[in-house]
Amino acid sequence: MTDTVTALPPDVESPETSPGPWSISVDQVAQTFGADLGNGLESTAAAAKLTRTGPNKLDEAEQISPLWLFLIQFKNPLLIILIAGAAISGYTGHWVDAIAIGVIVLVNAIISFLQEHRAAQSLAALREMAAPRAFVRRDGKWVEIPATDIVPGDILRFKAGDILAADVRFSEANRLQVDEAALTGESEPVNKHTLAIAGDDVVLADRLNMGFMSTKVVNGTGEGVVTATGMATEVGHIAGLMAAAKEPKTPLQERIEKLSRVLIGAALGVVAVVIGIGLMQGMDLAEMLNTGISLSVAAIPEGLPTVVTIVLTLGSQRMAGNNALARRLSAVETLGTTSVICSDKTGTLTQNQMQVMRTWAGGKIWNVTGEGFDPEGEFVDEDGTAAVIGDNEDLRQMLSISAFCNDAELITVDGRPSVQGNPTEGALVVAAAKVGITRQGLKDSHVDTLRTFPFDSTRKMMSLHVQLSDGNKYLVAKGAPDVILARAKEVRIHGRNEPMTDARRAEIEAVIDGFGSDALRTLAVAYRQAEDGTFDPENPEQDIVLLGIHGIMDPPRPEVKEAVADATSAGIRTVMITGDHAITARSIAEQIGIKTREDQTVHTGAELDKMDDDELERVVENAAVFARVTPEHKLRIVSALQRNGEVAAMTGDGVNDAPALRTADIGVAMGITGTSVAKDSAALVLLDDNFSTIVQAVREGRRIYDNLLKFVRQALTANVAEVSTILFAFILMGADPLMPLTPLMILWVNLVSDGIPALALGFEDGEDDIMERKPRARDEDIFAGGLKERIILRGLAVGGVTFWVFQTALARGAELEYAQTMAFVTIMFAQLWHVFDARTTTTLYRRSPFGNPKLLMAVGLSLLLSAGAIYTGFGNFVLGTAPLPVTVLAGCAFVAAIPTFALSGLKEVFGFRFI
Repeated sequence: MTDTVTALPPDVESPETSPGPWSISVDQVAQTFGADLGNGLESTAAAAKLTRTGPNKLDEAEQISPLWLFLIQFKNPLLIILIAGAAISGYTGHWVDAIAIGVIVLVNAIISFLQEHRAAQSLAALREMAAPRAFVRRDGKWVEIPATDIVPGDILRFKAGDILAADVRFSEANRLQVDEAALTGESEPVNKHTLAIAGDDVVLADRLNMGFMSTKVVNGTGEGVVTATGMATEVGHIAGLMAAAKEPKTPLQERIEKLSRVLIGAALGVVAVVIGIGLMQGMDLAEMLNTGISLSVAAIPEGLPTVVTIVLTLGSQRMAGNNALARRLSAVETLGTTSVICSDKTGTLTQNQMQVMRTWAGGKIWNVTGEGFDPEGEFVDEDGTAAVIGDNEDLRQMLSISAFCNDAELITVDGRPSVQGNPTEGALVVAAAKVGITRQGLKDSHVDTLRTFPFDSTRKMMSLHVQLSDGNKYLVAKGAPDVILARAKEVRIHGRNEPMTDARRAEIEAVIDGFGSDALRTLAVAYRQAEDGTFDPENPEQDIVLLGIHGIMDPPRPEVKEAVADATSAGIRTVMITGDHAITARSIAEQIGIKTREDQTVHTGAELDKMDDDELERVVENAAVFARVTPEHKLRIVSALQRNGEVAAMTGDGVNDAPALRTADIGVAMGITGTSVAKDSAALVLLDDNFSTIVQAVREGRRIYDNLLKFVRQALTANVAEVSTILFAFILMGADPLMPLTPLMILWVNLVSDGIPALALGFEDGEDDIMERKPRARDEDIFAGGLKERIILRGLAVGGVTFWVFQTALARGAELEYAQTMAFVTIMFAQLWHVFDARTTTTLYRRSPFGNPKLLMAVGLSLLLSAGAIYTGFGNFVLGTAPLPVTVLAGCAFVAAIPTFALSGLKEVFGFRFI
């Protein structure tokens, strides 16, 4: 693991040769960094250091201008094709074509720009988290200075509510607690101390004598020696990882680029064929060039870039309605390709609400029902009998002390119960409230606090000296079970105080171990009668009576187990990546179905440090849990999965998650608990912080990709039909062929008569088996599954029918304009019939044509507009059409239906995949 908190100014020992500041005494740290604990740095020395180390701030992110962001939208290969088509059309005098295509290009670029217009805010958000000013000791006095002026070796002072302005080694810690959730993923405030911690490989979350830039002091006061500033801090290191992290191309981007190359090749190939045939037949060069241009325009689906953007936009809106906000359009489809979801534990898989799950009191174990901070619930014994609190004095006393010896409060926020204060203490308050016991109720019963002995990291206990309404005085305490047990003289069993014998102690330790094996954090509750003068105020918790043990955890969300099962059935593996301890992570993973087999492995960050990249690639194939990990570990895990060909989604909410969120194929940030840094680094934001929302978004992503494939099939079938119609004429009509379709007719079919219904395919519901399929491979071709063959076969069939109608009309003496109109109507109706088959992966015989009302409306609109193109003077003038009798129109519609219904029938009967 790269050690950044030991980054030193140039005048001191380098981090490669010096131990980590957490592993040595405060005096040694002061000596290493040139600090004076009593007087602080001299102003002149601090100024000299500032010149060498630079200001205490993060590097600025390189901003991209809105103009440049707009211009790079035109790098889309499909847009480049269309721009070339517009230029050629303009050059050859087809100005209406050129303008129409130009408008399409501009509209698509504008839509993409508006969707993706966002400043590179990640590093800016990190800078906003830093403290603007700080108190340091300079020249023997405490002074407030801009945080940017802090240098290594400064002595920093802080209190509850302050944001740490730099990385520090604590020299004083008075009941000091720091919220490091955004940096380490630790869900609870961390108790800090000043003692040295042995080992140079101590993970960030276990450096309990260190404080880190941008984390918040939530309780107590302290002082510390500044060990790193600016980009040398832990948060600066993360900023550096973010700056170096590159967002990979999404699978859809790769497929569209590949499709673009295919289309470019097809257009050039068609032009080459035309020129070759023309030269053999002695045709005029200008005529060959015009024909080639018409064919190349026909080979390009002009609406594809716009439709892809619109379909993704519609999908993103639908996702937002289901609590998944897509910050980048590409994220919408990428979710459907996801093969591995790397999920944080706290708040995503779990409720992020610490709860008492089990309680041992009076010699028996009680299971606690209810969810979250909701005070509705019961204490149920192992026989399933709910506790009647009036009949269970031991349990009542334990819960009363749990509620009273407590600084947390149960409050209501936006109509929902919530906890104000330490999450673990909040769990005790909620547990007591389930049986009607509250701190305020006890106060109202004249329970008075005489003295408080607050919790600190050395005592590991909190105690109150209280007086009851009858005048009796007691010491009530809660704390770490090993500490309480060591001081307990008796234990409360079945309403009596019994001696704490070795056998009884072993029984209680077995309860504690049992709770621990189920990943429950344990907390003991005790008391003793304590009249004034009967206890030592410096060490009051002596000869106490153990009342019981609470087993506390942040339990899984109720819906997560089913969501993980749904993901598994869809071929998506879920991997837990957490900063929490391995035993807790393993237990949660087993409860929710992430780890279901013995061969699924659990690894810690310390183990990852010993693996090279090749070994890690092998490990991630079968890993279920990674615990106690750092930002570098998360990056390595995601990269290893990607090298194995996986499409990896990564969830996160903290600053420490940002580099991995950016590197993953799709980064998923938490909308409620997530930092602005995480949200700015992610492609998708969960508005409800719920894992099941990711699975629903995967379903939506698959639906969207299916619908894009349906559009591709519909659009390219039309293109193949148009190209083949013209090629049939060019090949079969001799040296002076007549064109069955004009360029504007082709454009009309592509954008209106076929384009509008094709766009409505974006509203298709998902297929029934959408979450039963395996994820698409990253390198899977867009034409996989026989799509290419279906497009070519059906396109050739439609093209053949269209040319036959055109040729037959001419053979019967029709004018060219009239015959072209019949061909135009035929290919238009053929595509309208075909759209009902393109909307399903089976055949149109198996799916009701009324399942997509928007498609029916689109078909109706297409018919109405196309009728205007045929039966109005303006349409006749612009497109070169001629009015047709209704009987001829109906005949063209009938003939146009033959390819779709005949080929679908063959597929239905014989099951040919390529038809």
